[in-house]
Order: sequence, then structure tokens, then C-alpha cells
Amino acid sequence: MLVALDHVQLAAPVGSEDRLRAYYTGVLGMTEIPKPPALAARGGCWFEAGFVQLHLGIQRDFRPAQKAHPGLRVRDIEAYAARLTALGAPVTWDDALPGHRRFYSEDPVGNRLEFLEPAP
Repeated sequence: MLVALDHVQLAAPVGSEDRLRAYYTGVLGMTEIPKPPALAARGGCWFEAGFVQLHLGIQRDFRPAQKAHPGLRVRDIEAYAARLTALGAPVTWDDALPGHRRFYSEDPVGNRLEFLEPAP
């Protein structure tokens, strides 16, 4: 029986860890968490915010996920979008999901990310 979503893993190109750290901690406000030593040797990095974990794994023939994406629930979506914009991240609003405010962005290696908040 499924009980929870543990994490979402996205791929990233070789040597992109510093850009990922700057984005996921500095722009999104997540905290980097240590990878277990056996996995750390593979490269990549892991991040969390509350109960949300995103793992970025290194993929040699990397292509960014342009359709597949994590949907990340946020609080005060207008302020969060303004934060991303001020820090240079793209923000594209989408009103196609009834009952929600949402926008899309992408990380520095081109992975698509969705940010959403239930409408009041």
C-alpha cells in the first residue's frame, strides 16, 4: 500500500551541481541535504523544504524534462513568483487548472517545474 511520496528525482548534466545548488537553495529557498556516501560518488545533489524532497541525479546523455515535472505547492504564490522573477528565473503563468493559481519555471539546466496554490 502506498502511503506517501518520498521524493522526486530530476536529471542534470555532468558538472552542473554548483548551478543547481545556487538555484535550489538561493532561488527556491530549499536546503541541501547530504547524500549517503555510496550515492554521493555518483554526483548530483539533494534538496528539501518541509516534507518536499527533490533529488538531482547526474545523467551523461542529459536532456531536460520539458513536459514531465514536479508540481510544487506554495504559499503566497504571487510573492513566490515575484521572488523567482527578481532572482532571474523565468515565470510563465497558466490559468488552465480550475481552482488553482499556478505558474511554470525551469531550473538552470532546463527542467520544467510547476508551482501552484489552491485559489482562495
